[in-house]
Amino acid sequence: MSKFQPIEFYGKKSPSSYQLLPFRFSELDDDRYVLSNMSGEYLVAPKASIKPFVEHRLEDTDPLYKNLRARHFLVDDKTNIATDLLAIKVRTRYERLSDFTGLHIFVVSLRCEHSCPYCQVSRQSEDKGKFDMSEADALAAIDLVLRAPAKHLKVEFQGGESLLNFELIKFIVTEFKRRQSEKKIAYVIATNLALINREILEFCREHEILISTSLDGPKDLHNKNRPRPGKDSYERAVAGIDLVRSELGRDQVSALMTTTEASLPFGREIVDEYLAQGFNGIFLRPLSPYGFAIKTKSYLAYNTDRWLDFYRNTLDYIIELNRQGIVFREQYAATILTKMFTSTDPGYVDLTSPAGIGIGAVVYNYDGAVYASDEARMLAEMGNTTFKIGQLNQNSYEEIFLSPNLLDPLDESFAYSAPMCNDCAFEHYCGADPVFHHGIYKDYVGRKPESEFCRRNMATFQYLIKRMEADTFVKRLFLGWARHA
Repeated sequence: MSKFQPIEFYGKKSPSSYQLLPFRFSELDDDRYVLSNMSGEYLVAPKASIKPFVEHRLEDTDPLYKNLRARHFLVDDKTNIATDLLAIKVRTRYERLSDFTGLHIFVVSLRCEHSCPYCQVSRQSEDKGKFDMSEADALAAIDLVLRAPAKHLKVEFQGGESLLNFELIKFIVTEFKRRQSEKKIAYVIATNLALINREILEFCREHEILISTSLDGPKDLHNKNRPRPGKDSYERAVAGIDLVRSELGRDQVSALMTTTEASLPFGREIVDEYLAQGFNGIFLRPLSPYGFAIKTKSYLAYNTDRWLDFYRNTLDYIIELNRQGIVFREQYAATILTKMFTSTDPGYVDLTSPAGIGIGAVVYNYDGAVYASDEARMLAEMGNTTFKIGQLNQNSYEEIFLSPNLLDPLDESFAYSAPMCNDCAFEHYCGADPVFHHGIYKDYVGRKPESEFCRRNMATFQYLIKRMEADTFVKRLFLGWARHA
């Protein structure tokens, strides 16, 4: 006799000897639901099939039954290890939490010689030296970094324009090396490349420092988005990319773009520019509601619907390029797809729950303030210090990482128990992002029916799944992106 006995369901004997495993379902379109289990595996099913499934009336000869069993939505006498496999997948998904705070961001200067209207950090003009981090604060931040439990760390130098305080970058890297820590530390300099030169790159080569820059698209668009004296930000960025590659190697420089209102009609041209500059992927990202992006109303220049149109059209173009044999990847989609198809969480701060603040990243600001994320310090530049978790040379490691300004939002915004998130099939792929919601709603959770973060991500998840369900080439392409994200 099967060890799974028919169970009582609404007072009647169940006709099938299977048990349901925990799952959620959300609408994909008029005819279909997306189902997801505890580990984030998903399945698309006709709406008409859900009622017989939950009432234990689904026949084991039904193809849907076999898919539900294979993907851990039900268990019967043929799947006696299913719950153990599901538990392993869930543990794997959350194992990143043990590597507490892998990314440490040093804001070495708030000065910048660009004047981007969408700037999210409220940069200061080039001649204001008081906006540089001090060596004393840098040493205190190094102490905190080396106390992080993670064995593999990333130290990223940001600004403003970080190269305006390159001497401090050299001081910090040299100090880390002097201490000969057993931790593996990777270094990244975020820069607009306008000030890059061979002397700087010689130091980067010696210490294996990567370069991250901004490239918003073709010349006219980039120069419009990122003005500087001389009106040559594009020319300097492209020349800088070439110089970095010639001195450090082709893969030692990466680029990010920000979508402004001016960018929206030019998705294809932006992708073509990245291809022309030798990049094999792009991260399509919207503006965030911080800094000058709010002061100049850049953030309000387009709504979620316009962003989604831009994203879908540009992603469709990238798919067609791949269909033609041109290898190119959209990194935001790849991050989501990794969460959909594997038990690995890439740890992208905006799409994690518990939220990535403090856990995934921490920021040491130029003035010694410690913030729970890069977005948290952007919010602070607007006068909202809700996510300030300490002060260098004043607070201990324990005081900083046990601060209620960190623990309270982590606790309250945990998506697994947040209203509307806790019964959403897409919760596994989404994030909590209490900084975004507090910045907009003065609340860690936000009002989900009104949340642009929620609506933008849910529409993206649905679109990715629809494209895969409709086209086997897209399914294979997206699986490849997930495995190599």
